[in-house]
Amino acid sequence: MQLSLDRNDLALYVQKQFENLFPDGADLSDLPRFVDLALGRVEHCFSRVRLKGFFADGEARFSHWHCDQYAIFLYYLANSAFRERPGHPIADKAYALNKALHALDAFYEVDLPDVFAVQHPVGTVLGRGHYADYFICYHNCTVGANLDNDYPSFGRGIVMYGGSRVIGKTVVGDNSFVSTGAIIIDGGALDADSILHGIYPNARRSPTSRNVVRDIFGA
Repeated sequence: MQLSLDRNDLALYVQKQFENLFPDGADLSDLPRFVDLALGRVEHCFSRVRLKGFFADGEARFSHWHCDQYAIFLYYLANSAFRERPGHPIADKAYALNKALHALDAFYEVDLPDVFAVQHPVGTVLGRGHYADYFICYHNCTVGANLDNDYPSFGRGIVMYGGSRVIGKTVVGDNSFVSTGAIIIDGGALDADSILHGIYPNARRSPTSRNVVRDIFGA
């Protein structure tokens, strides 16, 4: 994988961001190891994403200056730290840094998939739903719970366009597009190969012949 900073310099870069924004003196000695784990997941993810700048000349590319890529990296960093050592301050710091830099709320306890992408995700909140590979979201999207604390589930190959919301007991079938501004609440089981549009309680679905994995990810 091509890197804009080598692994040691990237770890130092993140450490300086932590120390500048969260100067509490927490132990950061595990940071290089967690950065390595995150970069392994980044490489796996980006090698399956054909969005501009993610993959070229047969290999994945990661730039700390590419905000969408850096947002994904920070999620993987926070989640990797949480998986390895629950309660580690690096998980909290990476999660908070992602919110500070990108206004993306992707908590480290949320299991985002091995292959996903974000595009200018300002104002997006990805709650504790069930996600599958080839998930992509844009700005101001929300995945959240209903009053009974039920969360959505997403099949393989899902696009959430800007301003869309999927809330509560909703199962979105494989290869589906959630339209701009759509609000789906307790939608039940929704067929695969769908376009979801409209606003609860008048949300609707239409069939689609487009393919998320092919047309959006280019895989």
